[in-house]
Amino acid sequence: MYQKVVIVGNVGRDAEMRYTPSGVPVTSFSIAVNRRWSNASGEQQEKTTWFRVTCWRKLAETAAQYVKKGKLLLVEGEVEAQAYVDREGNARGTLEMTASTFKFLGGPRDAAEGGGAPAGGDDFAVHEDDIPF
Repeated sequence: MYQKVVIVGNVGRDAEMRYTPSGVPVTSFSIAVNRRWSNASGEQQEKTTWFRVTCWRKLAETAAQYVKKGKLLLVEGEVEAQAYVDREGNARGTLEMTASTFKFLGGPRDAAEGGGAPAGGDDFAVHEDDIPF
């Protein structure tokens, strides 16, 4: 079986890198994916779905360096839904995504403001397949 999910959204918090006990880099950040539509009476509606994204190895190092809050990002990978009970006893869920690639979207203005894509602006993509190990 095979699963591949593509999301496009805004980064909710700066990427944070840490290391496993064996020294493997892992970086996490959140992405907000917004959906807008008009209901039957013509009123605008909006729903935001949050994804927790995890990157590993070289992809993690790149994400830690360039993924900043507010930037528009396309992420490909696998998603797993997790259920839990919050402090008040309410059933909740979260979407956990393990990234295999990501691409910075937006124009050169975003990169000039810092935290966007590295030199190359809106056409910078990082793929797990590009990693030499």
